[in-house]
Amino acid sequence: MTITLALTLLLAAPTAVQAATPPAANTSAARAGDASFRKLSESEYAWRKTLNGPDEDAPASQNATLPDVGPAAQAAMTKRWTETMAALDRINPATLSPKARDDYTVYRGQISALLAEQQYREFEKPLNADTSFWMSIGGMARESYRDEPALRRYLSQLGSLPRYYDQQIVNMRAGLKRGFTPPKVTLDGRDKGVAEIVAAGAGEDSPFYAPFKTLPASIPAAKQAALRAEAKRVIATAVVPAHQKLQAFLRDEYIPNARVSLAAYDLPDGRAYYQSKIREFVTRDLTPEQIHAIGLAEVAKIRARMQGVMREVKWQKDLPAFLDYLRTDPQFYAKTPQDLLNRAAWIAKTFDGKAGTYFGRLPRMRFAIKPVAPDIAPFYTSGRGGPGIYLVNTYDLPSRGLYSLPALTLHESAPGHAFQMPFAMELTDLPAYRRDEYISAFGEGWALYCEALGEDMGMYETPYETFGMLSYQMWRAARLVVDTGIHAKGWTREQAQNYLRDNTALSNHEITTEVDRYIAWPGQALSYYMGELAFLDAKAKAQKALGEKFDIRAFHDAMLSLGSVPLPMIDQRVDRFIRDGGKGPYPLP
Repeated sequence: MTITLALTLLLAAPTAVQAATPPAANTSAARAGDASFRKLSESEYAWRKTLNGPDEDAPASQNATLPDVGPAAQAAMTKRWTETMAALDRINPATLSPKARDDYTVYRGQISALLAEQQYREFEKPLNADTSFWMSIGGMARESYRDEPALRRYLSQLGSLPRYYDQQIVNMRAGLKRGFTPPKVTLDGRDKGVAEIVAAGAGEDSPFYAPFKTLPASIPAAKQAALRAEAKRVIATAVVPAHQKLQAFLRDEYIPNARVSLAAYDLPDGRAYYQSKIREFVTRDLTPEQIHAIGLAEVAKIRARMQGVMREVKWQKDLPAFLDYLRTDPQFYAKTPQDLLNRAAWIAKTFDGKAGTYFGRLPRMRFAIKPVAPDIAPFYTSGRGGPGIYLVNTYDLPSRGLYSLPALTLHESAPGHAFQMPFAMELTDLPAYRRDEYISAFGEGWALYCEALGEDMGMYETPYETFGMLSYQMWRAARLVVDTGIHAKGWTREQAQNYLRDNTALSNHEITTEVDRYIAWPGQALSYYMGELAFLDAKAKAQKALGEKFDIRAFHDAMLSLGSVPLPMIDQRVDRFIRDGGKGPYPLP
């Protein structure tokens, strides 16, 4: 899973009409159409960036204050995106050049997703079991600020915290009134991070003071003293009071009165809402029943492969007994947090030695490996990656199986999230909304594909690590069953937990946190395996069509050069890859 929160722009699938649009009738018409479309999209996207606040991928927001999420701002967003969609409707994709037509498909999906979020008033539920707006704010304090302007911008953002939290509370109260909240069972203990900010107080123990403990030597001593004094003042007058108010709201009003039922179908206009989430996170037009059936079929396939590994290690008992063995035998677990981090670093470095065999173009950005912050670790996922970072959860070491660590590392670091996202950011020939925005079906699908690719790359050194990879594949296939089971078929929390327990090697702690995430974040869990299937199908199609001409490096370059797109565009790109005789977008080394 990526480090991504807040307004994640995940696309609806392009229509068949768009996918089949013929080339532009003539060059002059294409130039005019392209210019009109570029003006529209670039203007809106520049405006959209001014709305951005900190999130997990970009905790150091460049805006002077935290976002305005109040009623007037929400109305302005709805108006702007409604007008933008109307303008897009007036553009005939047939008048665009092929490149602009692809951009149009991606961009239109973004606007469609944004409008759907406004229609269902997603801003009234700015949290789930896994992430929240205050966690994103906390991430700001863990950033490194290189100079005085960056530090002053940080202080300005903190100064706007009371207004921002007040607006979020008003929105959440409106969601509470209409039953649009995460289920109560998924919110237990989620106010811990807020309570820790309050308990730390306004002095140097506050996490928000951390950037001022060691300041750049380029800042004169007098200015350093002034910055530290201002930081203490802002924390005392803005940060702590805002968190005190939020803490009281969460504990006394929001969490006690959150809805009890689990299903998205039970939310206001719930069936349509869940279908919109499927369209957003899968980027294909599929029903919950179709996805559930795909999940059951894939679980059966992976289970058969698991049985093969069990025979390889001469296991004489059944799968549940083998899973219990993996969950409980000390040999499969690190003894210290640093041991776990060290092993993750070794695996990541092992991939570096294989990268040139499987990829032609490599991103320039490197990544750090760090532990998940202790205030969020108890209910955070086992790892998370993105540009410049691979977070490893060192909380509760007996729940962090080393047999799963190679698959986790390939997914979250390289060639997964910490590789694909920087790769996209460097594609300067694409518009910014294809480089910088994140489509879960593409990004998570790619990262899961990388786990499977690890088998070809020889990354799994023991049968147990191969089983760990299969367990992770099973985990994502099982999500198709569990997510649709919870939200469309009336499954209980216990049913969902038991399904993961019976089919994966996940620890009991991970099973609890994962199921709560699926309950509180409808549809997001569907993106992983459905995305991986698109990449696997594309590779198999290219290998069959090209035979000896197939070069895995060219194929990977072709896929990654898309930026971040809905799944039907992967289908279209592999067809072009085949027509081009397996030639990738870049010269191979």
